[in-house]
Amino acid sequence: MIYNRIKMLRTEKGLSRKDLAEAVGVNFQTIGYLERGDYNASLELAFKLAEFFEVPLDMAFSPRPFKTLAEELAAMKAAE
Repeated sequence: MIYNRIKMLRTEKGLSRKDLAEAVGVNFQTIGYLERGDYNASLELAFKLAEFFEVPLDMAFSPRPFKTLAEELAAMKAAE
């Protein structure tokens, strides 16, 4: 399984699934499937999404579950 942050990235930009789908050239249902983890993006789509959101590919997609923001903040504080 490939994990992603598509929903978080999309909602931060205030986009609907339809808006995002149109921007990257897929059906809006594909975005829903990605967000729910029912579908893994092709490599081409993964790059399009990362480019659209202007983030590195590994910030949008990962083979391991992403840490929560609270976990990431705690790790940053512990490293200080």
